[in-house]
Amino acid sequence: MAEAVTVEAVAEAMYQMVKDAAGVKKLKPTDLTKAMVEHFGSERCSKDLCKEALRRLMDSGRCVYTYYGGSFVELPPQEGAAA
Repeated sequence: MAEAVTVEAVAEAMYQMVKDAAGVKKLKPTDLTKAMVEHFGSERCSKDLCKEALRRLMDSGRCVYTYYGGSFVELPPQEGAAA
């Protein structure tokens, strides 16, 4: 049996995916979960592991939930005129 991937590794991969999609596409939590299961493999990465990784991204402030007719995961908005 393959060794499970760490929550930190999944969180980092999710963050990179959100960062790469910033300004191009809004990603739903389910989009991220499916991508991580596909990337790491279903035997190494579970939905519960992905939920924990998302929770860590939100708690750390690296990502935020937004709502535009559905929930999306995005980078937090920049303060002031730092665009």
